[in-house]
Amino acid sequence: MVNEAIAERDAWRAVPKGWRQLWGDFNRLGVSLQWHDFRTERSFDWGLSFHPRSLEFCLNVEGRGAVGDRADYVAGSAGYYAVAGEPLRASRQARDHHQFITVEFSNDHLRQQLADFEGDLDPQLRAAIFPEKERSIVSSARPMTPDQRQVVASLLRPPVAKAAQSLWYQSKALELMSHFLFTPKDPEFFCMRQKRVARDRVERTKELLARDLAQPPTLEMLGREVGCSPFYLSRSFSREVGLTIPQYLRKLRMERAAELLRSGRYNVTEAATEVGYASLSHFSKAFCETIGCCPVLYPMAKNVVLDR
Repeated sequence: MVNEAIAERDAWRAVPKGWRQLWGDFNRLGVSLQWHDFRTERSFDWGLSFHPRSLEFCLNVEGRGAVGDRADYVAGSAGYYAVAGEPLRASRQARDHHQFITVEFSNDHLRQQLADFEGDLDPQLRAAIFPEKERSIVSSARPMTPDQRQVVASLLRPPVAKAAQSLWYQSKALELMSHFLFTPKDPEFFCMRQKRVARDRVERTKELLARDLAQPPTLEMLGREVGCSPFYLSRSFSREVGLTIPQYLRKLRMERAAELLRSGRYNVTEAATEVGYASLSHFSKAFCETIGCCPVLYPMAKNVVLDR
């Protein structure tokens, strides 16, 4: 039997210092928990590290990656892939900083552990672990939940003595398994919780945008701050607010500019600069479209009502 550390070093030879075994041994125990942290100038196939007849969960902290035909791993996302007997290709984007946790289980190990709970498993995962026909299955990557983020953060700083770390890591591997494998007992409650999390992220995004209208954070910065991918944040924000993030930011800027002009202490150029516009023509166009009045005339338009 090939030593797992040697096999892993060969799979990661393009980034030899980019992976670290946290706990486990796939061949001996049927489970392996690893941390990956690297940059690479070239895209490379990290599918070489996948074991046949295994199920691996990836919690992607940073960097873009793809597994099979899905190119949807972005910062703050998580997903899984069930590897059958044939190799499964996967790639990591060149010049990205990649940081991610992988938890890999052998199918034999999972079948032994979950034989009495087959009916409670997520249907797609049940098909991967107890297949009628062996085939590879690749899930879509989804934003990590707050609980998953907490687990990932704790894995790098175990809160126990070194002698107890093996047992502690084993408990974390089981905790991550439970996050992915089982269908929530109360799907309605789960959906309500997900909606609440999405609303909280949107409200936090509004606060961050309003904090500095002259130099607002980028979409990537907002995603990192609220704990989800930029794509997922954009979609959630538009659904909750009815405006895209750029549209909402422009609305905030114009409302603030209108306040400044009404105060009488700012002229048009000063108000434009205060809300982050270097071009007076761009500011005037945005102001007219949002407020319904030219900014030069606005202080005199006493009957203008701002449509909020």
